[in-house]
Amino acid sequence: MKSFEQQWLEEDGEKLLKHIGIQKKHKMLDFGCGKGNYTIPAARIVGKEGLVYATDKDKKALGKLVRRAKASGLTNIIRLEALNKARIELDNKCLDVVLLYDVLHYYYYPQAEDRRQLLGEVRRVLKPNGLLSFFPTHLESYVEPRLEDVKKEISEAGFHPENEYPDLTMIHDDNLEKGRIINYRKTSA
Repeated sequence: MKSFEQQWLEEDGEKLLKHIGIQKKHKMLDFGCGKGNYTIPAARIVGKEGLVYATDKDKKALGKLVRRAKASGLTNIIRLEALNKARIELDNKCLDVVLLYDVLHYYYYPQAEDRRQLLGEVRRVLKPNGLLSFFPTHLESYVEPRLEDVKKEISEAGFHPENEYPDLTMIHDDNLEKGRIINYRKTSA
């Protein structure tokens, strides 16, 4: 019998990511990827013609991601070092999708300017009509930033809301729990 983590990496994570819009051949970034709970299933979906960049400030977690990818036979994941927490070291308009899952709460007040800078970077690296997929874990419980404030900042950064997927089974901190994903599209202007 598979552990819930194996089940997630091999089946359930792929189902969820396909449901929210990840497709074959996409080039994407998992920003704040941790040990790859979303990176690994995304890499399976995008396939050999796609690419998943993975970045995290935690070098140990990135090391675990690399080991997991190798053990899974995945060669379409590129590890990016987080040199600056609000800078994405990629070219302009090179990505179809950016995942911001369980990460924006780290950019609390007084780091709101870093959060706005990060959202500007996400806009910069996304292709026209690119997808920003946001898992707002913790934002309902934090005093700063509040979810409504962050949603407003995402819109002000040049994104329009596309879909909200409530009550999804997500993996978070090595546990399965109910959560929601909010998708935005890069505006053309």
